[in-house]
Amino acid sequence: MRPKLLQRPPKFIANFDSSTAMVRATARFLHGRDFPALGLSPLLKVPAAWGNVLPKPLRRSLYLFSGWNESIRPDTMGDISMEELSEWVGREYPEREYPAVAIGSSNGAGVHLCCAMGMPWLPQTFLIPVRQPVHPDEPKEALEIGKDPGRALLDANPDLQLHHMHDANQDRIMVRTMTYFRVKRRRLGDGYTRFLEERLPPGGTIFVFDCRRTWPTTQVGDRHVFQHGALGGATEEEFLHGSERVEAYLEREESHRRRWDSPEPDGESPEAEWGFEPELMQDIERMARRRGYRVRRIVYTEPEDLSPFVADLYRWWYAQRGIDAARLLVEQFIVMEPWWALRTGSVPFWLEFNMERSLRTIRQYLDKVEPYRDIRLMMMNHGVEAVGLPTATEWESIFDYALHHGRFVGADADEFPMDYAQFSRYHTEARKIAERRLMPSPLIEEQLDQFIAKAGNKYAVSWDDGAGRQ
Repeated sequence: MRPKLLQRPPKFIANFDSSTAMVRATARFLHGRDFPALGLSPLLKVPAAWGNVLPKPLRRSLYLFSGWNESIRPDTMGDISMEELSEWVGREYPEREYPAVAIGSSNGAGVHLCCAMGMPWLPQTFLIPVRQPVHPDEPKEALEIGKDPGRALLDANPDLQLHHMHDANQDRIMVRTMTYFRVKRRRLGDGYTRFLEERLPPGGTIFVFDCRRTWPTTQVGDRHVFQHGALGGATEEEFLHGSERVEAYLEREESHRRRWDSPEPDGESPEAEWGFEPELMQDIERMARRRGYRVRRIVYTEPEDLSPFVADLYRWWYAQRGIDAARLLVEQFIVMEPWWALRTGSVPFWLEFNMERSLRTIRQYLDKVEPYRDIRLMMMNHGVEAVGLPTATEWESIFDYALHHGRFVGADADEFPMDYAQFSRYHTEARKIAERRLMPSPLIEEQLDQFIAKAGNKYAVSWDDGAGRQ
C-alpha cells in the first residue's frame, strides 16, 4: 500500500510558500514519487488548466482568491502552535533512519541536494498568511495592522522570531488581502528534536543550510521586525526611495502613489524568506554534542549561490555513473521536479524567482560551463508585470546557449506572467522527456567530499564542519 502523501498541513501556513512546497517536493521524492501540481491535490490541475481561458482581470481574481482562501483570521494568532507544524513536517517523510538530515534555509538547489543524498529537510522558516486587507502601496499602514496579531503570535510561541514581510512588487496581488508573517525558529523544539532522535542515528550528519542574505528592517517589538520589499526585481534602494521604473510600475497599476512611503529601517536582519537566523545554530550544536552527530554548515550569501554548485555536482555524479549529462532543467521558485530530473538524467538548476537577477544568474552560469545539448525551462507565473520582470522573450534567450535545442516545459510564453495553466502542465511535460535512467542509490557523503575537494574555491559556497574548519 502506498503511503498517504496529501496530508494537509496545519491550516495556519501557506501551501503556496517556498518552505511548504519544498518540504513536499523532498518528501515525495523520498517516498519514490514525483511532484505534480506543486505537490497539492490533483484536483488543482482542473482550475489551473482552465485558468488561461479566463480574461486576465478574472485570472487575477482567481489567483487572489486562491491565496485568500489559505489565510487565517488575525484573532486566531494566539491559538497557533509551531509544534503542530513540526509534527506535520516529520509525518511527511518516510518512517526510517537516515544517514543525514538537513535543517535551515529554504532553497530549491538544497532540495536537489537532499534528494541526491536521500535525506529529509526541516525548514527554519514558514509563512503564515493573515487575513487583513491593506493597500499594497501603504507599507506603514501594513506595519501598524501587523502589530497586535504579531504580538499574540509571539506570546504563544516564545521560540519564534517574526519577520513581517510586505512586498508590493512581486506579491502585489496577494498583499491586498493578507499580511505575510514569516516566522523563523530560534530553537529546534520538541517536534524537530524528536525527529532527529528517532531518524538520525549517532554518528549521522546534520547539514545546515545557512543563507547569510540580509535585508533592511524596522524593529516593531521583541522578536518582531518589519521588512519592506523582498529579493527579486526591485532593489532595497528602490523600495526605500523609489526610481523611474517604480514610478512607471505604480502608474501602470493605477496606484495613488508614485513611490512607496517606506518605514525607516533601523537595522539589518536575515532576509524574511531565505535568510537563516543564527540563534538556531546553538540548539543544533547542543543536540549534536549530546547525540554524537556531525554538523556541517553550508554557508552562502545569495539563495542562488548554491545552484551552480548543485548543478555541477549532478553533472559530475552523472559522469561517475557513465551518463552523458547533456540536458539542463531550469526551475523557478516552487515550480520544480526533483524526481523527473534524476529519472531523465537532467541537471537541475534552481532559480529563486522569475526576475532579472535570476536571469542574470542562469546566463552567468551558462557563460562558464561546457555547453548543454538541451535546455528546458520551467516558468513561475505570479500574475504581476512587476519591476524587474524580464519578458518571456528575454527568458527564451537562454535557449541560444543550447547546442541543439531549448524549450519551455509546459509554459505558454504569450501568457506570461499570467499563465496559470503552467501549474498543471509543467509536470506533464517533464514526464514526456523520452530519455529514462535508473534511479541511483543515494549520493554518499564521501562522494560529496570528493566533489568539494575537486571544486576548490570555484563556488560562492563554503563548508564548515562545525569546528570552524572549512
